[in-house]
Amino acid sequence: MKDNTNSERRPNRLVDERSPYLQQHAYNPVEWYPWGEEAFEKARSEEKPIFLSIGYSTCHWCHVMERESFEDEETARLMNDLFVNIKVDREERPDVDNMYMTAAQAISGSGGWPLSAWLTPDLKPFYVGTYFPPQPRYGRPSFRDALLSLHHAWINEREKVFRSAKAIMRAVQKNAVMVAKEERDGDDATVVELCREQLEQNYDPRHGGFSGAPKFPRPSIFEFLLRHYHARGNQRSLEMVLYTLHRMAAGGMYDQLGGGFARYSVDTEWRVPHFEKMLYDQGQLLAVYADAYRITRDTALAMVIRQTVGYLERDLMHPDGAFYSAEDADSEGEEGTFYVWSLAELRDLLSPREFEAVRSYYGSTDEGNFEHGKNVLHTSATIEQVAQRLGIGSGEVEKLLESARRILFEARSARIRPHRDEKILTSWNGLMIGGLARSAAALGEPHYTMLATRAADYLMATMNVQGRLMHRLKDGDVRFDGYLEDYAYLAAGLLDLYEATFEVRYLREADRLVREAGRLFWDEEGGGYFMTSGDDASVLIRSKGDHDGAEPAGNSVMAMNLLRLGQLFHDDEFLARADRTIDLFLGRIEEHPIVMPLMAAAALARMQPPRQIVIAASEDRDDTMHLVRQAQAAYHPDTALLMVAADGPDEWLAARVETLMGMSPVNGRAAAYVCEGLACHPPVTDLGADRG
Repeated sequence: MKDNTNSERRPNRLVDERSPYLQQHAYNPVEWYPWGEEAFEKARSEEKPIFLSIGYSTCHWCHVMERESFEDEETARLMNDLFVNIKVDREERPDVDNMYMTAAQAISGSGGWPLSAWLTPDLKPFYVGTYFPPQPRYGRPSFRDALLSLHHAWINEREKVFRSAKAIMRAVQKNAVMVAKEERDGDDATVVELCREQLEQNYDPRHGGFSGAPKFPRPSIFEFLLRHYHARGNQRSLEMVLYTLHRMAAGGMYDQLGGGFARYSVDTEWRVPHFEKMLYDQGQLLAVYADAYRITRDTALAMVIRQTVGYLERDLMHPDGAFYSAEDADSEGEEGTFYVWSLAELRDLLSPREFEAVRSYYGSTDEGNFEHGKNVLHTSATIEQVAQRLGIGSGEVEKLLESARRILFEARSARIRPHRDEKILTSWNGLMIGGLARSAAALGEPHYTMLATRAADYLMATMNVQGRLMHRLKDGDVRFDGYLEDYAYLAAGLLDLYEATFEVRYLREADRLVREAGRLFWDEEGGGYFMTSGDDASVLIRSKGDHDGAEPAGNSVMAMNLLRLGQLFHDDEFLARADRTIDLFLGRIEEHPIVMPLMAAAALARMQPPRQIVIAASEDRDDTMHLVRQAQAAYHPDTALLMVAADGPDEWLAARVETLMGMSPVNGRAAAYVCEGLACHPPVTDLGADRG
């Protein structure tokens, strides 16, 4: 990647922006504007259309289009002469991205980044695409041809342009307006089973996962299936998750040397990744691996958790405890350069025996499995198979691989690292807090609890401005009012963190965030939550996300939050909003069963009777922690964990859960009160392996 600080080139208006993505384009010869009134006014006053380019700093094809087009002087001259050019970081402005991505999907049925949109001066899209090559290929016109053609349409066929914009806006508006079906074909249980059946139909029994290439993890699918297993006892739901998690961790999509997951696999076997590492994937996958570990006690799953947390702490953590957004796929101008190996490199770095073990275990060859004869390390044999091939014991193979990994990791660390996007996003940190908290509880690892509390405390101190949650922090600059996802993800993470720490301040903040989200985003007329508050007039449509993709829909996460808090506090308003939110989207799930697996999980959760485990602490910390560990280590997704301190319950919490006042130790020993539905069982001093 180029050095954007090149003093020989004249900067454009992006030079004053904090976004790493916008900074990458600050020295393009294109006269870029950030999204805002200055650009809009120029378009209106000069009667020029807008070219809008949306991407993010770790986007490979965004880099490609920049090198091919935005760095080209002749292309830049065309752009500057014919259009007002605006750059948007989709991670800073998901509201802007969502609107024009919806337009792209309405036109072509698909989308992606970079997103390229041509707008009228009043911000309505009249043509939308993604990547445009410098010469016609891939069945696409060249970028210059597109510029000239759309300019010609603007000058000579303006009424046609306006008709196109009007038609696209109607499609976007139609997508944004959701109405709950008055009558559905099936009840909640039917819709839940439709989702599970569709997932099984899509399941790849050979390699795991629920699609062909490219394969994305989609952690919401795992969340749904694990909950389905727990609620229905369906062993197949569990098997699909476990097999996929193991196959992902064995593949090249998982960093075999440094831990952490790439964004997706380009093949069906999880072998060759698209190498960028996103914070939102790490947080969600930590939570899923932790829950799977709770069910199975499989040490291989625990190892993935430990290695991934190690990666996060080493490479993505801000000094004050929050987490950066992402690492790029590219380094030294090429995708994957940091991660891949030629067979000659492996031979030169390792001893002969280490080399043979690595070559056999990780499937490395002279031809390679990536570009230019390079190899992505991926597990292609078992330890036992390698031992048999080399004629040594399995323990010796493990020692050879361990020493080889250490040598290769040190050698790789000397390479030029991929770019790191160092902005801090509230939403993605909320997912990370939840992942760390669940990992801490599942593994009994206090260090992970500390990491989660540091991140939570940092966000609570820096991202609340006059009671309003903010979206982005970069270099001390806090900007952009929070979106639904910020409130939903952070509240969910804090609920998980409360159950890992029993510090009531996290529960109180989660409760406050959910109430504030209701004030800002709740649709009283139609139910569900808008993505934005509606305060920004430049965002023409208020939409409600209806897809649990790489990131879960804000409505899906908020529905879960409402159920958790509503059942815990017997809050009828929260429960009513949960019902209206779930009902709004169940018709969509009925038509497309796997589009919102986390919302299907919320429908499943509301069918379960409310359940709580309240631990009444004793003066003996070890005695209390014995019960705490039993409760935290079990997988019980629809059970709220609470604690009454040895000196009595927290005043704020007791006012909301009145039954806590009567819960105390038994004969001086910590006791667990298990409450199901409207009744509590007699207290016990040992939950046992199967009582969680």
